[in-house]
Amino acid sequence: MPGQAIVTRRRKAAAPAVKTPTKSADLYDEAQPLDIGNRLKELRIAHKLSIRGLAEAAGLTHSTIAQIEANKVSPSVSSMKRILSVLNVPLSEFFAKAESKSEEPIFFSAKELVELADGKKLSYRQVGSNLKGKAIMVLHERYAPGADTGETYSHEAEECGVVVIGKLIIVVGNRERCLKKGEAYYFDSRQPHRMYNPFDEECEVISAVSPPTF
Repeated sequence: MPGQAIVTRRRKAAAPAVKTPTKSADLYDEAQPLDIGNRLKELRIAHKLSIRGLAEAAGLTHSTIAQIEANKVSPSVSSMKRILSVLNVPLSEFFAKAESKSEEPIFFSAKELVELADGKKLSYRQVGSNLKGKAIMVLHERYAPGADTGETYSHEAEECGVVVIGKLIIVVGNRERCLKKGEAYYFDSRQPHRMYNPFDEECEVISAVSPPTF
């Protein structure tokens, strides 16, 4: 109407989206974990071993193998090493995925790294999906508080690594040391070894194993 003031309502500007800091574990959420149980069962059958036969050869109980094959438990790294040593298969080959023969990949996104552990309490993310015929294995390792590789184990290789976040206790033979951020290790993998994180903060390590017999 003439003479009536026109009031224009301004829309309240939307508050800018707040970005949640990305945790290292979030980088792997899209990765599809391997069906460890079925993969192990296929290998066991291919080697013509019963569950009891594999258990006895690996020094584990019959129920442990049965529960792993049923995906009811997540085996420790040391237990998997004992099982796979009977089958003469390294972890890298056990978790290997088929690659295109036309062009070998060079670059990998975080979700393309191959998980060799449970991915929760303990994460071993391998660079490259198939290391058959390769000379080196590179891992991005994550140890949540309380994570432990289990009993000491050994394999034919050399390995080294650098702690990039947190602290980690490493046992090699009869020697033990707590490594902090920026500290490193290098040892002959034929010596029995174990790694664990008894602290309240997560630990991350970048490591290498050559040849990839882990």
